[in-house]
Formats: sequence, C-alpha cells, structure tokens
Amino acid sequence: MKTSVRRTLKTAVSAALAAGLLAAGADAASAHVTVDPSSTSEGGFTKLTFSVPNESETAKTNRLEVTLPTDTPLTSVSVKPMDGWKARVITTDLPKPVQMDGATVTKAPTSVIWTADTAHQIGQNEFQTFTLSVGRLPAAGTTLTLPAAQGYTDGTTVKWADTDAHDHSGATTSAPASEAKKSHPAPSFVTTATHTEAVPAVTEAPTSALASTSSTGGDQTVGWIGLATGLIGLAAGVTALARTRPTRGN
Repeated sequence: MKTSVRRTLKTAVSAALAAGLLAAGADAASAHVTVDPSSTSEGGFTKLTFSVPNESETAKTNRLEVTLPTDTPLTSVSVKPMDGWKARVITTDLPKPVQMDGATVTKAPTSVIWTADTAHQIGQNEFQTFTLSVGRLPAAGTTLTLPAAQGYTDGTTVKWADTDAHDHSGATTSAPASEAKKSHPAPSFVTTATHTEAVPAVTEAPTSALASTSSTGGDQTVGWIGLATGLIGLAAGVTALARTRPTRGN
C-alpha cells in the first residue's frame, strides 16, 4: 500500500513539473514587445516603459526603433539614459499640419532609436526595458499605437506592427518564415479623461450629522429628566424620615 502511494505521489510531482516547463515554454514563445504607460490622462505627460525580450536562439538584440504617432504628435519626448545604449530622438516634418492648443504643429518627434554596444546587447533568456517621457497626450479615448522594430546581431529585424493581434496577415517582418507565422502586435495604449470634477460645497448638515445631533439632544433630555426624578425622590425620602423621628419635649 505504501509503495503504491509513493508511486502515485511521484507521478503527480512529475506531471506538475512537466506542466510547469510547458507553461514556461509557452510564455517564452509568446513573449513580445510591450509598453506600460505610467499615466494616460488627456493633456498630460506620461512615462512609457517598453519591455523588450530577446526571442532569437542564435542572435542578440542590438537595436530598437519605436515609431511615434504623427496624426496626434507627441511634441515633448525625452529619453532615459541607459548604460551601453545610445538613443536618438528623430524629429521630422509631419505628413500634414496638426492643430494643437491653438497652434499649428508642422514638425515633431516621429521615432526614437536605441543602439547597443557589444557588451550590453540583449542575449538569450534576457530582456531589457527602454523608457521615454512624452506629452502632451491627445484627447480621451485616443489609441496611441507605437510600432517597434527589434534588430538582431545576425541582421534580422522583427517589426512589432500588427494593429490587430489576431490578424496574422498584417505582420510585417524580415524574420525567417518560422518567425513570420507569429503575431507581432504593436505596443499601444488608450488615453483617459483628466479627473477635474469639483467637490460640491456643503450648504446644509448631512442627514447623518442631523441624526447625531438629534440623538445627542434626546440623550441630554433624558439625563435631565432622570436627575429631576432623583431629586424628587430624595426630597420625599427626607420628608418621610423627618415624620418618623420622635418629637422631643421642650
């Protein structure tokens, strides 16, 4: 019986380990370039952090280019310095002028390019984060799509540019055929409205405050009635005691 239990436990542990390895392999195969904004408020600024994993088994990632929107341009773009990586913000003429805050914008940053030195390239089972500070963000509900091109030391470039992660036909890549079958969703996020709702002024006491005041007044009234009743009782007791005491002669 004990041997059977041990075999069952051993089988269960082996199955769990196999499932864990399969899950880890699936996660590695589905890894892709993503962006995480720290804020998405309309008219504000945000920090964009791009997470870039290395997906090649034979080469290292040595270049990243992020394309910025031109229909809703980000007029302020700053790069966080990284050891071993050189960054360039590319400013070009916009395809057509854009009205922003009453001004006509004809030029804006349209891409950012990072290149690594040999010692800081992203190797197998590694990832790196790239950070931008950008603004001002467009109107609430706007989707900002930021296509990224990931370059490898073997000359391969994978373009994360799919606007629909489920539409593989939209993938644009110079990677091998095995890579081209994968979905390459473009990093993106949606802006939200700025919270500017004012706090209304209090013109009358809240119901809870009124209830508390009423309850307090009632407690005070009951207290006074109790005190009066006690005094009346004390007076009656003193009178009864005086009547029961014998009268001394003069």
